[in-house]
Amino acid sequence: MLRRFLTALPAITVLAVLGGVLTAPAAAAQTGAPNSMASMGDSITRAFNACGWYSDCTSRSWSTGDDSYVNSHRLRIRAVNPSFSAAYNNAVSGARANAMAGQAATSASQGVQYVTIEIGANDACTSSESSMTPVSTFRSQIDAALNTLKSGLPNARVFVASVPDIKRLWFIGKGNSTARFFWSAGGICQSMLANPTSTSQVDEDRRNRVRQRVIDFNTQLAQACALYGSNCKFDNNAAFNYPFVLSQVSGWDYFHPNREGQRVLAQVTYAAGFNW
Repeated sequence: MLRRFLTALPAITVLAVLGGVLTAPAAAAQTGAPNSMASMGDSITRAFNACGWYSDCTSRSWSTGDDSYVNSHRLRIRAVNPSFSAAYNNAVSGARANAMAGQAATSASQGVQYVTIEIGANDACTSSESSMTPVSTFRSQIDAALNTLKSGLPNARVFVASVPDIKRLWFIGKGNSTARFFWSAGGICQSMLANPTSTSQVDEDRRNRVRQRVIDFNTQLAQACALYGSNCKFDNNAAFNYPFVLSQVSGWDYFHPNREGQRVLAQVTYAAGFNW
């Protein structure tokens, strides 16, 4: 979720007024696999550019898709719980953390038992370094979303994915002329991907600061999820640490995960989630 991996790679994510989360009574954890789920997030969860030219491809979503090759959370859960009956993809391509409270309200209205959150890439992957979301703002928006979930779905389990390592996208794509063309022509993630072949200290320092912002976002996601309680599970940076390669990135924009990228994201995040 990155400008629409991530604007329309695509940034999952999350709590509300901190006090409300800390003082709310602990919800009893469900037992067994859920019967229904919803996904929150950005274009990564919408599987943007995973099967066509600049369009969402929700059937290949790592979270709620029904593509057997991707083998999403939805299909993995259904394999252990044949009673699984409903999956909703509430993510929106281009979304930032400020959209999570609204998506949380929608998820709560659907009465689901499991929610996945993937968000933050678009908050770091912006038109310039100065337009990135401040860490404190990001946290307050995550808190608001998690608080909405806790109020509306007190027994549901919530999985929070880490933001992918955007600097790795630059690293694996900077030597590819087609990738550089798409990044420049589309104005994609210029906070990180501007001047991709530059070795100047100024550009390297900028890339490192943007990467640090992603790391800071992931720290906030982890802390917010921990405060939520036992019904929330952070992926322990599994998505951030995965060393994805260019063949797992969409050839339509060299930014979002392609079908293979969605498959790997499903595999890595599910393994880091609830042990059903």
